[in-house]
Amino acid sequence: MPITSRDREILRLAVPAFGALVAEPLFLLADYAIVGHGLGTTAVGALGVAGTVLTALVNLCVFLAYGTTAQVARQTGAGEHGRAMRSGVDGLWLAICLGVALIAVIWPLAPEIVSWLGASGTQAGQAVTYLRISLLGTPGMLVVLAGTGVLRGLQDTVTPLAVAVGSFAANAALNAWFVLGLGWGIAGSAWGTVIAQTLGAAVYLVVVARGARRHGTPLTPSLYGVRQAGTAGIALFVRTLCLRIVLLAATAIATRMGEAELAAYALATQVWTLLAFALDAIAIAGQAITGRSLGAGDVPATRDATRRMVTWGLWSGALLGLLVLAARPLVPGLFDAEPAVAGMLLDLLWPVALFQPICGIVFVLDGVLIGAGDQRYLAWAGVWTTLAYLPAALLASGLGVVALWCALGVWMVARLVTLVRRAAGTAWLVTGA
Repeated sequence: MPITSRDREILRLAVPAFGALVAEPLFLLADYAIVGHGLGTTAVGALGVAGTVLTALVNLCVFLAYGTTAQVARQTGAGEHGRAMRSGVDGLWLAICLGVALIAVIWPLAPEIVSWLGASGTQAGQAVTYLRISLLGTPGMLVVLAGTGVLRGLQDTVTPLAVAVGSFAANAALNAWFVLGLGWGIAGSAWGTVIAQTLGAAVYLVVVARGARRHGTPLTPSLYGVRQAGTAGIALFVRTLCLRIVLLAATAIATRMGEAELAAYALATQVWTLLAFALDAIAIAGQAITGRSLGAGDVPATRDATRRMVTWGLWSGALLGLLVLAARPLVPGLFDAEPAVAGMLLDLLWPVALFQPICGIVFVLDGVLIGAGDQRYLAWAGVWTTLAYLPAALLASGLGVVALWCALGVWMVARLVTLVRRAAGTAWLVTGA
């Protein structure tokens, strides 16, 4: 297909967004590498337990980025730059308040949470240490999410990429210094991550503060604005919670199938997650472009951009699926999988590849509707698609791990139906600031 100005706009936003998305999981990967090299297996297990909790917090609070993107983009498109910055400032204050609240709630519960996840003895003690220290970086971590949303709403995905790369580099250097150089143990790894997250948050605070001063927006919190941002985030939280329930249920079912099945499922999930980063980058472009064009009152442009992004999502998914099939014989070797695991992984890569075009459309339309501020519909759609998935997953539990992945395909098809049906209508095309 010929490259249009609309395509160039999508690429301008999506390519840096992809880089930032890939940089984020590298935080924990760097921690794993350094802790594994310097502290051994027990510490790696402790990091895995604590990292599971922290990853869940990030996933559940991602509405700070998505909701802020939609609000800021819409008001930017309407020419209301002062209101756009007001929404951004309120989003940052909400992130800080949530971060402090999470520290207050999770800190005393850390031993119980670690025990519930199965850790015991020395490993449990190290996991509690890492989790509690890392909690101190939660406000910074959430400010990064909200700050990323502000800049995406302002049609800037380059600065978040620069911050993500810089934070990753700082995290790796500090972890190596504290763990390998100073011998601080697993606490050193946690402190390195906290400092890197806080430095990244500081960059966003400076950038947003400069923009607010430029448009005459006060930096003090607006209680109405913070409450409004929190209320809008509830629907996105429900949507995200439904996603997590589906993925956790799949993992729980795979666990009961056996060790080899769980390992194969986990490795296939890693491949799927990497592919999702590429497709989610187009969805992020969808959030920014949709919010801006609807804010400007330009429904035809919104429709045109949506069609182009759906095309990009479909062809990107098809290309990624073909790449998975081409690389399929090599994938088990990349993970050094045992023969039993390798065989099941090779089988799983077929549905992983075949569902990618559907994933491409689903991710894009999800981003478009988030950008339109259609969070309430997405929340209800999340509930209904989860209810569609659970019976399929239970049926698959007795049929093997490939059937379990096909149940995830049922979930993706259900999401496709709900999103296409909504996008074809007009209820989400609300214009103005």
